[in-house]
Amino acid sequence: MRMHNNHIICFLAILLISLTIGCGDSDVNGAINPATVPPTVTLPTPSSGATGVCPNAVIISATFSEAMNPATINASTFTLTSPGGVSVSGTVTYVAATNVATFTPATALSLNTLYTATITTGVANTSGIHMAANFVWSFTTALAACAPPQPPGGGPSPLASACVFGILGATPSISSTGPTNVTGDIGVWPAASIVGFPPGTLTGVKHAGDAVAQTAQGDLTVAYNNAAAAAGGAVLPADIGGLTLPTGVYRTTSAQPTLGITGNLTLDGGGDPNAVWIFQIVSTLTTAAGNSHIILINNANAHNVFWQIGSSATLGTNTIFQGTLMAQASITLTTGATLNGRALARTGAVTMDSNPVNVPPCP
Repeated sequence: MRMHNNHIICFLAILLISLTIGCGDSDVNGAINPATVPPTVTLPTPSSGATGVCPNAVIISATFSEAMNPATINASTFTLTSPGGVSVSGTVTYVAATNVATFTPATALSLNTLYTATITTGVANTSGIHMAANFVWSFTTALAACAPPQPPGGGPSPLASACVFGILGATPSISSTGPTNVTGDIGVWPAASIVGFPPGTLTGVKHAGDAVAQTAQGDLTVAYNNAAAAAGGAVLPADIGGLTLPTGVYRTTSAQPTLGITGNLTLDGGGDPNAVWIFQIVSTLTTAAGNSHIILINNANAHNVFWQIGSSATLGTNTIFQGTLMAQASITLTTGATLNGRALARTGAVTMDSNPVNVPPCP
């Protein structure tokens, strides 16, 4: 009897040890511990199989499924090759805030050429877990270099009569809370409600539902449509914080329609004061609260930066933003966001809260 009891005790002890070991790899429901799951690439840019990619303004990036160890993402683990396996020289960066790694070629890519990007199993997440297999994708560049974009103007100057407006809305109103300051005109049409000025101030004129605002809305529509039709368009990752972009047309896609900016986005004019950027955004634009700054370098000018937005735009608190926002619907500037440009909404409202709006000079 005593031997039988000993056998039972030994069996229970072994069972308890087995259950304890099992708990180390799964939760109480038997699910796999996320800490042991290899990271993956969730969004490659350009997309796999893409053709007609602009060779002089291409963004080669990979968005990871989780936070990665930056030390493992470098020129050895993120490579670009041309036919025959010839390595392309470039720099590799990783932005922890967005989980995006980017390969920037040292020179423009060749025309009509198939390129292959590879991220190897050498990359690992912050827990030291490596990718289970290499991630490889290819794209083909365009037959000709993309022409520099032109300002999407509807008249003798970019934006035509809308150029002098710092704020332009449609309906139901233009409104501000706190001491917003606009260096330019404020207008709304077809609505006629402008609220918050004062205490807000402006250096221009208020146009509440008048013919001037109506004409400006018409010119905004022309500029918006021209920007949407601009040719080329390097595909953007979901968040472009941490990137440095030369002059060009950039866009989101229906597969990834929204755009975020977390951290610093640098626009490099390359020494040309007439360099133009056009961003074509299918849906919404949102900048990170307290952590979003657009930096202009090498003669880049806020007057030549245009954001064509298919839905609405929101600038997070204390954002420093450059360029003209042209939104199909509404625009919201949250507390302390600085706009060096214009907030122009085609069908919706513009809402502000203690914002400096500095309108660039019109040509």
